[in-house]
Amino acid sequence: MGQVTVLALRAVIAALLAGSLAVQTVMVPLLASDLDGLDERYAYVRTPLLAVVVLIVLAAQTVLICVWRLVTMARRGTVFSYAAFRYVHIVIGAFVAAALLVFTLGALLAPGEAVAPGVVLLVGGVGLAIVGIALVVLVLRMLLAQAVARELEASRMRAELAEVI
Repeated sequence: MGQVTVLALRAVIAALLAGSLAVQTVMVPLLASDLDGLDERYAYVRTPLLAVVVLIVLAAQTVLICVWRLVTMARRGTVFSYAAFRYVHIVIGAFVAAALLVFTLGALLAPGEAVAPGVVLLVGGVGLAIVGIALVVLVLRMLLAQAVARELEASRMRAELAEVI
């Protein structure tokens, strides 16, 4: 992996992590204060809504940290090992958790007339897109498994060749 690519990706990940921390420290408290004035009929949504937002941001941060670790492994040439699977599994789990949280958000917004039905449908579409991303990462995990198997086979064959020579 090229040095410029690694630096660019790390810069993007760092910016996204900084942005997510800003959301957690600034935007969530502002959202909480905005929800204080919520109509009495929808007051029950306040705490679960805030919890869902915080957990979605936490899932995104988890993905970013795991991608950072995988980029580090790729730069060192160790990504085709069983150690990489731990991070890939965490990424898949974080995407699945985020999708479930988005669907929960849709379920929280669905009853009553607090938001338009189209908004709930859009939230459901976002949840479905996140499930799709989790499935893509699962396919990439299968490709990683094949690459690791090939790498092990190549190492074994190199060792055999070294014995012959």
